Amino acid sequence: MTIEAIIEIRELTKVYGMGEVQVRALDEVNLTIRKGEFVAIMGPSGSGKSTLMNILGCLDRSTSGKYILAGEDVSDLDKTQLAIIRNQRIGFIFQSYNLLPQTSALENVILPLLYSRNGDLSDAEQAEKALIALEAVGLADRVDHKPQELSGGQMQRVAIARALVNDPVLILADEPTGNLDTRSGEEIMTLMSELHTQGSTIIMVTHDDDIAAYAERIIRLRDGQIETDEQNGGYSPRTTLEEVDHARQ
Repeated sequence: MTIEAIIEIRELTKVYGMGEVQVRALDEVNLTIRKGEFVAIMGPSGSGKSTLMNILGCLDRSTSGKYILAGEDVSDLDKTQLAIIRNQRIGFIFQSYNLLPQTSALENVILPLLYSRNGDLSDAEQAEKALIALEAVGLADRVDHKPQELSGGQMQRVAIARALVNDPVLILADEPTGNLDTRSGEEIMTLMSELHTQGSTIIMVTHDDDIAAYAERIIRLRDGQIETDEQNGGYSPRTTLEEVDHARQ
């Protein structure tokens, strides 16, 4: 059985600058990522990994080439159309969490629903959907807490719940453990591994080999091109979320 491709990019090129002063941040990149894969993207500064993630996340457009997301060619969509794709099909997890500081965990998770195809959901239905997402990341007892009342790891869990609430076809994680201590980082990667096990398609940018080891596939970029693309196998998380929560009690 052929597994559905979530991402197909063909000869993807991104050029910055004009005239003689041009930088090819991506240089005719070809890549397929299939449904349910957990992929880590690595590379030195200037390798093109951030540019690639911005294009995959429909935050930017390529100069040339094709980007097909879940069967739809999004290469030439305008800003409004890209914003709809971002909201409906992609869940984002950022290093700095990007939570609204004066808003509860529940309200932060509800936010994507306000702009989505689920706009006809009642307030109660939105709250229920957000609560389910928070329960999935182990924060059912923190729904009314504001970000400043949460630890870094808990804030990142809220961000993950927000990424999940619209049932995206793709989760993009940009250095998801970059602001966390080692233990909290391991807890977040345990959670992401569980999401992968449940069928989520995850693409993660990281500079940390230990974090990349959780992925089943590691792509390394250099000078705007794919240098290596290897199966890693990933590894099972050392602890489950239940064990993490029990250890904290």
